[in-house]
Amino acid sequence: MFEIIERYANEYKFSDIHLKEDQPLILRINGEMTKPSEDIISAQALKEFADKALTEDQKTHLEEIRDVDLAIEAGAYRFRVNFFYTSDGLSAVLRKIETEIPTMESLKLPFIMQEMAEKPNGLILVTGPTGSGKSTSLAAIIGEINATRKGHILTVEDPIEYIHHSKECTVSQREVGRDAHSFASALRASLREDPDVILVGEMRDRETIQLALTAAETGHLVFGTLHTSGAPWDPRTPSQ
Repeated sequence: MFEIIERYANEYKFSDIHLKEDQPLILRINGEMTKPSEDIISAQALKEFADKALTEDQKTHLEEIRDVDLAIEAGAYRFRVNFFYTSDGLSAVLRKIETEIPTMESLKLPFIMQEMAEKPNGLILVTGPTGSGKSTSLAAIIGEINATRKGHILTVEDPIEYIHHSKECTVSQREVGRDAHSFASALRASLREDPDVILVGEMRDRETIQLALTAAETGHLVFGTLHTSGAPWDPRTPSQ
């Protein structure tokens, strides 16, 4: 299955791959669902794909919770994957992740984002609906900090999407389920790991939010994301 995914990634410019038991593979290209072939993805092939991609803890999570997130590599390509069960059996959706860290300039982020990247401490939240670019925007900000400041950047993600290699900063990336039990447990430990900048992939619960606030109040620069229906912003409004 990894070879099939890599082949389609070489041949098509898509954002997502949809896999379902005993059905053809479907690609989302320019927002449209496209069936590039009538070849069937067998239930056995999909289960073998999951078996190779998942750790033992992730397999347990999938069986108990009925869905699981992770990141995989297929050749030169990287994907965020969600395995989940439906009435038709096991399914998976793969979102292609760009391997190159985007710059703030390439994303045309407003200047206020540059100001945020220069702050010594505080809590900065990037909010919006699914697919609005929260992770990509944060990747650009972390990339800017990594290239221009000195310090220790610690990220806690589920899963790790963009890989940040240490430049001016030392970068430590932890993946929930593989490197840490939960966002909350990783944040509790983070204060003993001498970070200057902390990225929390998702603020999912009260404990995680409280720990992020504590980290910000104790002199760290903390970035996080929240799922919201929108994030209205007036560019004429000065940063607070």
